[in-house]
Amino acid sequence: MSELTFTVLRLGMLVLLWVLVLSVVGVLRRDVFGTRVVARPTGDDAPRRGRARRERDAAPAAPAEDRDAPRRVAVVEGPLRGTTLALGTGTVLLGRSPDCSLVVEDQYASGRHARLFPQDGRWYVEDLGSTNGTLLDGQPLGQPAPVRAGSRLRIGGTLLELQR
Repeated sequence: MSELTFTVLRLGMLVLLWVLVLSVVGVLRRDVFGTRVVARPTGDDAPRRGRARRERDAAPAAPAEDRDAPRRVAVVEGPLRGTTLALGTGTVLLGRSPDCSLVVEDQYASGRHARLFPQDGRWYVEDLGSTNGTLLDGQPLGQPAPVRAGSRLRIGGTLLELQR
């Protein structure tokens, strides 16, 4: 082997070693500092949305006289225990991604794990193709299913309860 070939191989190995070290440092940094929280604009600061998105977000909420209609989601078990989120008139995204309505800090949750949405005066839950699945009252969720006050959703080690 020539001197030049040997030097090029040594430099190549050095570059690969630095790439490995920098990638490990990046992973450790994300683990230590956690998920970056992004402030979402509200009201007049909110970006303009397309017509289809406005129509979807403007879907009617469950009627006030429906006794089984949930009004909020509460975290019963998991890192966010005690957190509640009021159900308004739009879709509620559940997952680890910072752009979700309820950011679930659970290693078994997907970025966009599940969604709660109103349709025809009732609330439904749908798994969004998550890796570990979503359980509704202990049963795996295969397709969108209606929920009522008292229903429980399990996303990994986090348990959510729909309440009045």
